[in-house]
Amino acid sequence: MIRLGIVGINYGRTVHLPAFRADPRCQVVALAGSDAKRAATAARETGVAKGYSDWRALVEDADVDAVAVATLPSLQAQIAIRALELGKPVFIEKPMANNLAAARAMLQQATSSGRPTMIDFNFTQIMVWLRAKAMLDEGCIGRLRHVTVHWHVESRALQLRMRSWKTVGDDGGGVLGNFISHCFHYLEWFVGPIAGVSARIGGLPSESDLETTVAMAMQFKGGPLVSLSMSCASYLGIGHHIEFFGEDGTLVLANPGADYMRGFNLFYAKRPGPLEPIPVQDPIDARYPDGRIAPVSRLAKLFFDAIESGGTPKPGFAEGYRVQRLMDAARRSYDQGRWIDFAAEHAKEGTAA
Repeated sequence: MIRLGIVGINYGRTVHLPAFRADPRCQVVALAGSDAKRAATAARETGVAKGYSDWRALVEDADVDAVAVATLPSLQAQIAIRALELGKPVFIEKPMANNLAAARAMLQQATSSGRPTMIDFNFTQIMVWLRAKAMLDEGCIGRLRHVTVHWHVESRALQLRMRSWKTVGDDGGGVLGNFISHCFHYLEWFVGPIAGVSARIGGLPSESDLETTVAMAMQFKGGPLVSLSMSCASYLGIGHHIEFFGEDGTLVLANPGADYMRGFNLFYAKRPGPLEPIPVQDPIDARYPDGRIAPVSRLAKLFFDAIESGGTPKPGFAEGYRVQRLMDAARRSYDQGRWIDFAAEHAKEGTAA
């Protein structure tokens, strides 16, 4: 039995807890939050033995074998590093940290500890996305020409004008940390390494400190271009669409709704035919009230597999650090008004290491 402690009682309670409990190898033994009363109440209401108001107490508890972290990006590095120092595997939320230096320190500690790590890039565990990935790997559209991403929704944080890491970019968040981190990860998961990026970042006309919108051009190492348009300030927006255009056909993932995980449909066209739906069912998802739980449960399984049998599960801290570097490159591109040759920087960092 893997005894797990969860730091964070919002997303940690809503998504992590049921996702981890779906695996019979896991027992959630502790929760930690910033408020003692709330943490104790959350533990009692969910049947968890211990509720802590200090993450250190949870991480250093001898009854906790592994740690899941769902807190502010600015806190995640110190929690993860301490857990890894104690030899405890870590499952963490995206973005992994609030800056590149912290993310690098996390990766270095993970490497030296040799313990499994995982980052909750959960889109790639949606069943219909897994089907799309398999089709692309099988060459269903032939040689890839280009990719487009259109993601336009109005987030709850933006509706409420919340000034938190989800809306303000100064602490590793804003639209880059909250949304584009997912895009960087899934684009490379689908196609391969990104070689270069050019980005523009915008906010609301009346509240420019709230970072809400990104327009971006990218190029894969293999040559194809990517155009990306994303905004979390789009009332009744188009939703989330990803289009893969190849020499022999087209593949489309389209979610017109506001639910981030549920509602994706897959469409495929083989030249010279029209786009046709490809039905995909996920019986596990139907068990849960929240569409995020089933994808996270699949990541949790990979995490527990690695704890039991060894290996390096993906996406781990290496993939999270790469996404952090891509976020940093996008920020620099906007600040400096130039194209960032990410492949050249990656090669230079590898040489320096």
